[in-house]
Amino acid sequence: MSALAVLAQGFELPSIEFPYLGSRGIVGVVMLIHIFFATLFVGYAVGAPLLELWGRRRENPHARRLAYSLAHFNVLTFSVGATWAVMFLVLIVGLYPRVTAVLFTHFFWFFPVIAMTAMVLTLWLFYVHFYRSGRRNVAAGLAAAAFILLWQAILGGIDTFMVTGGDPGELPSQSGGDLTFGSLGAALDGLLNPMFYGMMLHRTFGNLSWPAFAAGAWAAFMYARSKTPEDRAFFDWASSAGLVWGAAFLLLQPFVGFLNAYSMQRSSGAYGRLVGVGGDTFTSDLLYINLVLVVGLFVLSNVGMYLGAGRHPERGGRVPIRFFGLVAAVSGLYAISPLAEFPFLYMRYIMLLVMVLATLGALVTYLRGRASFRYGSPGGGYRAVLLALGVLAAVVALNMGWMKSNSRAPYTVYNQPGYTVESSPPPTGFGR
Repeated sequence: MSALAVLAQGFELPSIEFPYLGSRGIVGVVMLIHIFFATLFVGYAVGAPLLELWGRRRENPHARRLAYSLAHFNVLTFSVGATWAVMFLVLIVGLYPRVTAVLFTHFFWFFPVIAMTAMVLTLWLFYVHFYRSGRRNVAAGLAAAAFILLWQAILGGIDTFMVTGGDPGELPSQSGGDLTFGSLGAALDGLLNPMFYGMMLHRTFGNLSWPAFAAGAWAAFMYARSKTPEDRAFFDWASSAGLVWGAAFLLLQPFVGFLNAYSMQRSSGAYGRLVGVGGDTFTSDLLYINLVLVVGLFVLSNVGMYLGAGRHPERGGRVPIRFFGLVAAVSGLYAISPLAEFPFLYMRYIMLLVMVLATLGALVTYLRGRASFRYGSPGGGYRAVLLALGVLAAVVALNMGWMKSNSRAPYTVYNQPGYTVESSPPPTGFGR
């Protein structure tokens, strides 16, 4: 061992740099692929038992069939998301060994101990929910949803801690390096940072919104492949349910998004990099792009509800939806136009609020007429809008993750100069 130690002291491993993308790029791409499947899993793990419960109480076979389809999707794709998560862990351990060790020791009792326990319970209860029937089916599904939200909260807490960081020069590992129960409180303080609460609401509503739009897009696509009237009626109903579910939680996103940005501004300088304070930044462009995409989601949601209301035998109900949709479109386009701050600074936010309220009016009108809808023959334009909504919602979700993570650059943990976004060589030698 002494000879090995002497050899290791003179052996410096070089840092790894991926061509073109770089270390940050390859880690980001792998993580975004994982996020794509992970957010779908969270959304459907929550939505499937709720749909099952609602379908049983209302004796709605479409709701129960959709609940089974969402759960079946999770069973088939969970391993795909988990594979990319493992690849992500391999990359950050290999490319950023120091910061990975710091975060692991600081949050040891939360991740991996509590978080992995929650994940094991999630999987067990989810498979009970999928393969069994009766009341135990719904109860197990709801319990699985609770545990996956706990998992999301723990990982979200670590993520927001990396964005807010600590004081310059104060290493986050000092409070948790002993791995004793005494470090639990210090790690909890790190999780419950000022950005945590807004981010958890934002992610929870987002994970219930964009997967719903994805389900609506899937149903619109599957309608074209349907062979029987029963299947056509189901997929038409499922596309409408996805539109309603997605639009309802989309209405909450601007409010919790502003709360998230406000807490970020108060807790760290990362907000300045996000919006480009003191000069243009890469993330300031992403923020405007994200605003344009969100306005697009609201406009397309209104268009989808207007076209979908044609299922009602009395099409007069489309008139108020058309009015609300036009108000939402005009106010949204004004908010992203060069006139957004005319006649005064906060005009952009006022117009965004008008867009949200108009979409709420369209949604309420659409829901009031849904009881009389005749499913089974949606128009081609309506299905095209649903497909566009599903794709656009996925782009918005991934862009938000990319934008938030880049806001802490040039740090890996914000305000920690010892941990930068560039890859570092693994520590060498023994006892160092």
